[in-house]
Amino acid sequence: MDTHKFFVEKLRFHLTEKDTLVFVGWFFDGKVAGHALHAYFDGQELPMEVKINRGAEVRQKYLGTINEINEEVVAVVKLPEHWKEGRAFWIDASYEEETKRAYRITAGKLIKLEHSLEYYIETCHRDDEKVSVTGWCMGAGEINLYLLDEKGQPLAIQTEHYYRKDLTAVFPEYEKSGKPGFLVQTTALEEGKGKRYFLEMRSAECYAKTRLKKWDDGGKVQYILEKAGAALRYLERNGIGQTLNKIQTKLSNKEETSYAKWRKKYEVTAEQLDAQRNEKFSYQPKFSVVVPVYRTNPVYLREMIDSIENQTYGNWQLCLAGQLEEKGMALAESYALKDKRITLGNLQSNAGISGNTNAALALADGDFIVLADHDDVVPANALYELTKALNEDRNIEVIYSDEDKISMDGKTYFEPHFKPDFNLDLLCSMNYICHLFAVKKEIVELAGSFDGSYDGAQDLDFILRCCEQTDKIYHIPKILYHWRCHMNSTAANPESKLYAFEAGRAAVEAHYRRCGIPAKVENAQGYGRYRTIYEWQEEPFVSIIIPNKDHTDDLDICIQSVLEKSEYRHFEIVVVENNSTEKETFAYYDRIQAEHPEVRVVFYEGGFNFSKINNFGAKEAKGEFFLLLNNDTEFIAGNVIGDMLGVCMREDVGIVGAKLLYADDTIQHAGVVLGFGGTAGHTFIGKSRYDTGYFGRISCVQDYSAVTAACMLVKRSVFEQAGGLTEELAVAFNDIDFCLKVREMGKLVVYQPSAELYHYESKSRGYEDSPEKVERFQNEMDWFINRWRDVIEQGDPYYNRNLTLDNSDFSMRR
Repeated sequence: MDTHKFFVEKLRFHLTEKDTLVFVGWFFDGKVAGHALHAYFDGQELPMEVKINRGAEVRQKYLGTINEINEEVVAVVKLPEHWKEGRAFWIDASYEEETKRAYRITAGKLIKLEHSLEYYIETCHRDDEKVSVTGWCMGAGEINLYLLDEKGQPLAIQTEHYYRKDLTAVFPEYEKSGKPGFLVQTTALEEGKGKRYFLEMRSAECYAKTRLKKWDDGGKVQYILEKAGAALRYLERNGIGQTLNKIQTKLSNKEETSYAKWRKKYEVTAEQLDAQRNEKFSYQPKFSVVVPVYRTNPVYLREMIDSIENQTYGNWQLCLAGQLEEKGMALAESYALKDKRITLGNLQSNAGISGNTNAALALADGDFIVLADHDDVVPANALYELTKALNEDRNIEVIYSDEDKISMDGKTYFEPHFKPDFNLDLLCSMNYICHLFAVKKEIVELAGSFDGSYDGAQDLDFILRCCEQTDKIYHIPKILYHWRCHMNSTAANPESKLYAFEAGRAAVEAHYRRCGIPAKVENAQGYGRYRTIYEWQEEPFVSIIIPNKDHTDDLDICIQSVLEKSEYRHFEIVVVENNSTEKETFAYYDRIQAEHPEVRVVFYEGGFNFSKINNFGAKEAKGEFFLLLNNDTEFIAGNVIGDMLGVCMREDVGIVGAKLLYADDTIQHAGVVLGFGGTAGHTFIGKSRYDTGYFGRISCVQDYSAVTAACMLVKRSVFEQAGGLTEELAVAFNDIDFCLKVREMGKLVVYQPSAELYHYESKSRGYEDSPEKVERFQNEMDWFINRWRDVIEQGDPYYNRNLTLDNSDFSMRR
């Protein structure tokens, strides 16, 4: 695939300027820099106005393309006066000195295009009484719509037109006074009408007719038909090989890109390594690479030492201490004689992993300590990347990177671990930092050396102690460490070192003691994973706030699950009634309050606004903590409030979210990542309740940018300081916005997977098909993106740029 190829996404005529084309497209590598476009008609270069669109809206538009598209080109081209008598229009794309044809269309096809309408059918619904269609149609002048039956006869309809703000990105020349959005409904439907219907669109000069296919009562065959157009576009862009690969991926639900292909595309090149060797930094810290050795295989020892000597940044020291056999010792000594940067300690006695590391640490005289194991490999660019980060921010005191595993023969790389930025709760759930880890020597002096009582998890204990001493912790999202996989190492055969996991549990428990947090730690699901049980003496009062409109069957399931299952009893339930119309609803309110004094119903007046309703409920609530809860949820077990509250009572935490499941025990919510779907979305949707996820991310307590308000625990003080939910966001994005406000206050948002609930929300909500809903959703999405644009553009700190935004399962970026 030509990585500089330009794809024309759409070519059309300008809505108001005669003989003028507009085309939209993107470059394969996702960016415009370094590229140039030229438009021609029969060899004559045409003037062209170019606009570059960037950001979250662009990524959202092109989700699912073969590459991550961050920038798109919108170009306006004036055709020559007598173009209809000519032959063809084409676009050439240039990169450096190479020029290639990107697009060509004949004059005959342009003439047909000039008289066509741009349209899109979004939803179709039919039942025994009516047919309704929503979508948009764009063209010059007034456009009339007709709904035809299978015989081509027009049906009696009523049509509503409305403004579509989302179309301004595609049709920048379209004015707000235009109303391209439509809702077409039959006023009456004769009995026995067929199932084939057509929508006809006419203006003074343009015409279009389409058979309606996107019925919301369709089955799998209909779904395949709907996707055919998208498949053809993918084929045109990416070729038959990529298309077949994508089809196979979708059918098998397997990762589309192997790690070998990813490495080939993204790993540092020989040319880049050469450039790194020649780069001069204003700050040149010395790195002491500390390596404990124990009877190391000379082959692996040589590869480890070579990997340090091959670093593109040269100000380093290699410190070796521990016990080597005769060949290994001779090898180490020969290296030390040739390179004075290699420092050898006692290599004849074994003091255990911590003792050997401390002996090597005593040799270190660098500015930063870097930890490495005696049989692993450090990529050539590792110390360069550390130096680059420190030159960009001299305040950094701890650095860690992503890592992968390497086979015994050193030929195969696998299991890449693309990590989040510093995530304290995840670190207390598992040692996700591991390698490569570098720490300022002054921090080591404050934290103390390695403690032999935690041997097997001495690195986790050391990392926790270092991170307790500073908040200037930086993550480099690059693979800067290759962990060799032994059959008797924790990397491949965890049962061989059960003692290491017990040591890790004890290390996390010691961390809580040092921080003054009353907690015990248990081994959790999966080796090397830990569960924290908080032992606070206080039992704060919790107000469970449940908005409700009718649907008392759902509400009763929710309330009864709390009343019957919750082990934590110091709570009230505040039902916020809003606009119910059924008599049965108010009878239920009277009954539930009479039977359960902990239940109160308060009455909100006004149209539906999720933010206002919850804010109203919060003002009526008496608790120190608010549990925002949807009325279509159900506690699965009794630990929900207690487990969420345990985390939320910490001073550094503002919000805690839960794991939400669909009725079939698949995941609906396990945290929120900024960038999913172009804005934000839930993680691991559709995965099994019992799946642990990417490196345990489903099953581990961890910090996230946001969690859903379908079940969200928040301190009252934090809620009030943040100003509650933003009332401009009536339905969409209000919970994510609220979480970002709380994070802006310096508080953590934590996901608690042991708090499990069913959320009986449909897996397919259907379309926002009314004009009001479409416009409202678009306005709220625009508001959210504009408010948090910088945060979204920077990327989610708890995700990783090497993972895809197209899927919620943490699979690799293509």
